[in-house]
Order: sequence, then C-alpha cells, then structure tokens
Amino acid sequence: MKLYNTLTRQKETFVPLEKGRVKIYACGPTVYNYIHIGNGRPICVFDVLRRYLEYRGYLVTFVQNFTDVDDKIIRKANEEGVSPEEIANRYIMEYEIDAKGLGVREATIHPKATETMPEIIALVKELEDKGYAYAVEGNVYFRSRKFEGYGKLSHQPLEELEAGARIDVADQKEDGLDFALWKSAKPGEPSWDSPWGKGRPGWHIECSAMVRKHLGNSIDIHCGGQDLIFPHHENEIAQSECCTGEHYVRYWIHNGYINVDNKKMSKSAGNFFTIRDVAEKYGYEPIKFLYLQAHYRSPINYSFEILEQCKAALDRLYSCRDNLDFSMKNHGEKDGSEQEFYSLLEQRRGQFVAAMDDDLNTADGLAALFDLVRDCNTYFSVTRSLSAAQAAVALFDEICSVMGILYNRKAPQSLDAEIEGLIEERQQARKAKNFARADEIRDQLAARGIRLEDTPQGVKWHQD
Repeated sequence: MKLYNTLTRQKETFVPLEKGRVKIYACGPTVYNYIHIGNGRPICVFDVLRRYLEYRGYLVTFVQNFTDVDDKIIRKANEEGVSPEEIANRYIMEYEIDAKGLGVREATIHPKATETMPEIIALVKELEDKGYAYAVEGNVYFRSRKFEGYGKLSHQPLEELEAGARIDVADQKEDGLDFALWKSAKPGEPSWDSPWGKGRPGWHIECSAMVRKHLGNSIDIHCGGQDLIFPHHENEIAQSECCTGEHYVRYWIHNGYINVDNKKMSKSAGNFFTIRDVAEKYGYEPIKFLYLQAHYRSPINYSFEILEQCKAALDRLYSCRDNLDFSMKNHGEKDGSEQEFYSLLEQRRGQFVAAMDDDLNTADGLAALFDLVRDCNTYFSVTRSLSAAQAAVALFDEICSVMGILYNRKAPQSLDAEIEGLIEERQQARKAKNFARADEIRDQLAARGIRLEDTPQGVKWHQD
C-alpha cells in the first residue's frame, strides 16, 4: 500500500512502526456547533482508511479527539448564558448522532482536551525546562525558530510562515513566529491551576498531549483537513519532537477542500450547510457517497444536483444487493459457467485492492464495485446456482463494508400468508393465460404497496 505523505510530498510505501499494528490520530471537531459538510469529509475518509487497514489485516488503534475548550465554545456559552462544558457536551452528542448517520465507526478512543489537562501541563513544563518555551505574565510561548525543522510540513520559508501565523498577544512574544502553549486566565473563562498560574491550553498543545498519552511518542499516521497543515500540524511537530527528541509522525495525510456550487463554503457567502440540514432532505448516506466518489486529496464540489446523482448511484447498489438475495432464494443447479464467474469475482477483488492500495483511491474503489454490479446483473439475469450467488454476495458485502456504505440495508422482508397466496394465484393465472385475473391481482397488490416484477427466475416483489 502507498500513501501520499504531506511531509515528503510523495507517495510512500506504507510500513508501520510495529509489524501488524497501526497507530492513527485524527484531528476531531471543536464542539461548539453542528458539524458542517466540510467537517464531514475527513471523518468519513479516515474512517475508510481505518477500515481498509483492518481489512488488510492490521490491528488499528484509532484516536480522534474532541477539542472541548476553545474561544468559540466560550463565546457560544456566553451568548446562551450556560457553561462551556454544557456547550461542549451538547455538541459532542450531536456529533455522535451525525457520525452514526454517516455510518462512521466510533474511534478506539475519543479523548477530550479537558480530560488531558495534567498531561498538557506536564508537556508545556518539559518544553520550558528544555528552553523551547518561555513564560510571560502567565502565558507560555514556544520558540519556533529554536526548532530547526520548523516549516518542514508546510514547505514554506519561515518569513512566509511568520506572516501567516496567528498573533497571540504579539507584544509579549520574543518572536512573531512563536505560538501560545498556555494562556493566562481571563474573567469568565474556564481555567486550570498550573505552574504559571490559572489558565488554559493553547490549541496545538492539546493534540500533542493526547497523542503522547494514548499512542506514545511516535505514531504511524496523523490525519486531518488540508487547512490544518499550518499552523496546527506544523506546531504539533515542533512541540512534540522538541519534547521527546523522537520523530513524531511517519505519514501525514490531509484531505482536500469542499466547494459549494464551485465556490468556497463560508457563512458570509450564504452557502454554509451543516450535515444535519442536508441529511434531513437527502439522508446521510448520499453525503458519505459524495466524499468517497472522489480521491480524498482532490477538491470536491457540493451541489444538490450532485447529491441527487449520489442517491441514484446508491439506489443502484441497493437494487443489485436485493437482486442477489433474490438469486440466492430462487437458485438453480450448478453449471459450467461458474469457474469463469469466480475468476471474474477475483478480478474485481484485485481491482478494488489495487485502487485502495494506491493512496486510498476510493473513487477507483467504487468503480470496481460498480463493475461488480454490472457483472452480477449480467450473470444473474438467468437462474444460477446458490454457490455462485453466495460468492457474489460475499465479495459485494466485503467491498461495501470497507467503504462503509449500504449500512441502511433492511433485512429481507416476508409477506403474510394472504399476500403470498395472491402472488401464487397470479402466477397460476398467468400460466393459464388468464391475464385479466393476473392484472387484477397485480392492481390489488399495488393498492396495498406491493409492486411485482416478473423475471426469468420468477416473480420479485417490492414493498413501498
């Protein structure tokens, strides 16, 4: 498997630090509101990365944090007259609803910044003791230029990074490029006791502390949105490597941006959509399909028309899977075509693995799945054996499980005896060429929400 490493700007063969095990850290949401469609992309994409690594036999520890202390959370709490903790807990629960709707698995660990405070303070103190950090009136700043590798992730000269850096009480800093590790307490804000007085952590130090606490000094993969490369991930590298003296992350993985109707999404432009808003109209799964139909590093465009296309594509997958169920139920005997079909299934499996091995190319992975759909629709257009249908189902479900789609599939339904009797009566009427009675029964069943489809293998029914 090859992954594109932002650090080296090239695809590299994936080799974990420990054979058979993979440690992944994904930057999670700042919980002050519902997640928007831009937030949803890394959540879905890196869930697929985890699923695929497990599919390839790795034991994966997947850590995704919640930033539950932040300026935005405090501002929202003040607006509503509640505590920051209440805001954070509320939107963690809302996040969990959306993540479940998107078919995203829970992380192995979901740490919170507020639950990592001893480790954060200890990390800041170590950096201060080693001369990489300095305190000014209760604030603690990191000396960015003291770390020789600063800028290696974003690949920009220090002068350009300084111009784009966040300014936190700039007149206190020794250098404009320095960034806050610890912020002194302000009235009305949550704070914790520390060697520098009451305060709260800077944004970047939280993730370094959580990685170290739950995964150790060095990890295999760190992932997040492209917007996090600088300053967040750049600063994580600096503070972590200066503290431990070890290489922090082997592979840095970043997903591309989302545009809305070919324009950058922003509240001011009026094209800002939450996952919840879109899901209420289209459901969650078409949103997830939207993320996966393009390569994760490519920018993607969101529009209602594209979501409709995603919904139609999913309908085709669901229809194929239902047809395979029908083929298993209405199977025939083995014939000489099976070995050739089994070879075709193996070809599709190889096609899927090759796509996903090439930097998690979900777009080509889905192409392999739709090629499989075409193959199955053609092969099972006539009655085939049970073993052939079972083999097709196994591969179909295997691929869908890795991609994390078709999770809304309902168990095959059964009909009551009366309706089963009517369907059988219609079949007998057709055999007797009593088409008037057959049509009458079809209309009668349609009025009860049962649609019939006559196929070479027998009659299929669908319930509205």
